[in-house]
Amino acid sequence: MNDVFICDAIRTPFGRYGGALASIRADDLAALPIRALIDRNPNVDWPAVDDVIYGCANQAGEDNRNVGRMALLLAGLPETVPGTTVNRLCGSSLDAIAIGARAIKSGEADLIIAGGVESMSRAPFVLAKSETAFSRNAEIHDTTIGWRFVNPRMQKLYGIDSMAETAENVAEQFRIDREDQDAFAWRSHQRWAAAHKTGFFTRQVVPVEVRQKKGEPVIVTTDEHPRPDTTLAALSSLRTVVEPSGTVTAGNASGINDGAGAVLLVSERALIRYRLTPRARVVAAAAAGIEPRIMGMAPVPATRKVLAMANLELSQMDVIELNEAFAAQALAVLRELGLPDDAAQVNPNGGAIAIGHPLGASGARLATAAVNQLEVISGRYALCTMCIGVGQGIAMILENCVGFVEDVSEEDAEHELEPDEEDLLEIPPVERVETLVIEAKTRVKAGLSNQ
Repeated sequence: MNDVFICDAIRTPFGRYGGALASIRADDLAALPIRALIDRNPNVDWPAVDDVIYGCANQAGEDNRNVGRMALLLAGLPETVPGTTVNRLCGSSLDAIAIGARAIKSGEADLIIAGGVESMSRAPFVLAKSETAFSRNAEIHDTTIGWRFVNPRMQKLYGIDSMAETAENVAEQFRIDREDQDAFAWRSHQRWAAAHKTGFFTRQVVPVEVRQKKGEPVIVTTDEHPRPDTTLAALSSLRTVVEPSGTVTAGNASGINDGAGAVLLVSERALIRYRLTPRARVVAAAAAGIEPRIMGMAPVPATRKVLAMANLELSQMDVIELNEAFAAQALAVLRELGLPDDAAQVNPNGGAIAIGHPLGASGARLATAAVNQLEVISGRYALCTMCIGVGQGIAMILENCVGFVEDVSEEDAEHELEPDEEDLLEIPPVERVETLVIEAKTRVKAGLSNQ
């Protein structure tokens, strides 16, 4: 099989529900990361993109009729580039990356944009058609999140627990108390704040221009959902959302948010052709199913499945990006996998409780954060994993391409490395990748740019 590399990864800031990004249509929001990839990588022959694969969980409003295709056209790619939209609910954009990676591994593609979008602020109400003539009854649903148009058989077989109810189910079954949930949530905000202060997100977040009814546009550069000033006392004072005796609150759950993200997936052949920097290799991806009422535990079987596929151990993961749908499920997953509640390698720069969870975009955020964190710490492997409504989990393993290549010497930096494409093809695969990374570093040291 062919190797698959992530050469770039970018996302918008994540906005609060009804917040800074609420005025932007979902399809326009989806186009922004694609446009950013185009602008950041001018060496790429963009009409040669084999496919754009986007995840989206709603698709009932402005994200209807294949928002992936709409987004690529709005971003300026030519009409000859195809696009599709996938829906694995919360795992949609991580699934999009996995689907794109498989296409490249199989040899059917060389250049793919994969990512996702969700504008939860703009999710519409939907109205069912009447089943009888002249009916005076109407069935209307808010599509922001959760069940609608429920199949009675599904309800009878599995129940239709809301997302918060599934978190309470996990908290009760796996004995996750309120105090631990609030502490986990507080750490998420604190870790985001520390990462933001160091500029960790600067390279991976594209500023968004938001037009105003009056005056100049507002430029949004930072995630809007984090509350770095929150305290454990404030979190512990919040009311529970399911039942008075419960433990799940708005403070220890992820947000309802708006955002989009995308990554550039390439084959080794495309790396050579376009002189791109390989930042991470997609090692493996897997999905798994679980009882819907405890959907938050699904990262456990998904993680075990992908580790087995890759012949790796959890202890080899230097970075773990676990989507924080709820503190209750995140803690239960960590404990089931044998990790401490405050494991340093898990969501080291904050998670969805702080940053937010625009459903179709969150998987792309996890992959983007993992690629950047591997580079920061010179780690080797990262695990990205998420729970998914209706009882699924998804997981992906990435391998750093940059951290294990020795720095280029000052002498090397005096000239620009330009091995011919034919020469590179004669080099063993691992050394080829190292050569491309060294070439990229040389360009940087020489004051040149390969993007």
